[in-house]
Amino acid sequence: MQQIRTVLRWVLAAAMVGVGILHFTRAPFFTNIVPSWLPFPTLLVYVSGVCEVGLGLGVLVPQTRRWAGLGLVALYVAVFPANLNMALHPELAPDLPHWALYARLPFQALFIAWAWWVTRVAPSASR
Repeated sequence: MQQIRTVLRWVLAAAMVGVGILHFTRAPFFTNIVPSWLPFPTLLVYVSGVCEVGLGLGVLVPQTRRWAGLGLVALYVAVFPANLNMALHPELAPDLPHWALYARLPFQALFIAWAWWVTRVAPSASR
């Protein structure tokens, strides 16, 4: 089980770093999906990109793993309004099928569980 946790930790880290980088290379897309009621959308996109890269790397470092996991959980909750906004306004993501925008919403809970599980100390390791 520990090997699976380790592999999934690396997959999560790579995914978060990759998506974080996309926040800089595709900033207009991400800025476009920020709900209009949030101020400074471009700044929010850059800050979330930095957080994604930093927290993604943080899950790989034993000393920061636990805090990075908590940070990722908070980040997934914080970006949910943008995901919901994209589902409610599919014109913001014209290249994605409308059904996929809604289908991805429940996956936010899966991402939270994934980050939580791979960043917790294994029971045998804490003794």
